[in-house]
Amino acid sequence: MGLIIYGLINSLSLFLASIGFALVYGVSRLPNFAHGALYILAGYGAWIFLNRLHTPYPVAVLFSLMITTIIGMAIYQLILIRVRGMPVTEIIASFAIGLAILEFLRWSGLRGTTHILPPFREGVVSIAGVPVDLQRMIIMGSGIILLFILWLFTHYHKTGLALRAIAQDERAALMLGIDSDLTAALALALGSALAGMAAVLLLPLGNITVQAGYDVLIFAIAVSICGGLGSWAGTAVASFLIGFAQIITVNYLAPHFHLVVAMLIIIFILIVRPSGLFGRQKELEERV
Repeated sequence: MGLIIYGLINSLSLFLASIGFALVYGVSRLPNFAHGALYILAGYGAWIFLNRLHTPYPVAVLFSLMITTIIGMAIYQLILIRVRGMPVTEIIASFAIGLAILEFLRWSGLRGTTHILPPFREGVVSIAGVPVDLQRMIIMGSGIILLFILWLFTHYHKTGLALRAIAQDERAALMLGIDSDLTAALALALGSALAGMAAVLLLPLGNITVQAGYDVLIFAIAVSICGGLGSWAGTAVASFLIGFAQIITVNYLAPHFHLVVAMLIIIFILIVRPSGLFGRQKELEERV
């Protein structure tokens, strides 16, 4: 039961950390390498509002998410829109933005392990005899709710349907009057908000550090590639596959092998299915 419960928590944590990256790429085909920086920016922003400006915790989280969302949209409108369609330049530009944000945060005082967000709720509950702290319970509940909300949003809301249309067939969507640049900006704003939400949920389990931003970016890319770039369902499935593999590795091998095992799983999946579990790019090329 411990493996099942903590495997589920770890899988939902990976999903929360990577869905923003997958959504942006799925809609706009932009690899947002500033994803990890936006994650840390949201966590550090919440810490500043809470500890320096002494705002209530919910208000600090809300302001931090709003700022991260606005910055995400500004990144597209000011920079990425000018290099869209040039894959290598998109990667370099977005990674440079993320690097600049993280190093600016380091320069402004984000060093060491002194910056910590408090958990939303203190305490421990027992599930089938397995002790689980309330913050992890909140993460598990939030991940499940987010899955459901994203499904409803992309299947029944006009904006969500427009995002799905662009993701499935951009040319057909343009012919129907959907603005590609506007949907890409909205996708980056939503992806940034999702990165910020993941930060305020996951960072209370550890410290707010610059290195955590690079780690989140690596896992977001790994999960997205494993599931199939552009596939939101693939991201969810890959999160559970890698999440449970990590927990099994930690329990039966050693904690420092969890990243190695995750990378081996990704390599195996890409050998069997070069486009990932739900990706279609390679298969389409082969048919053509």
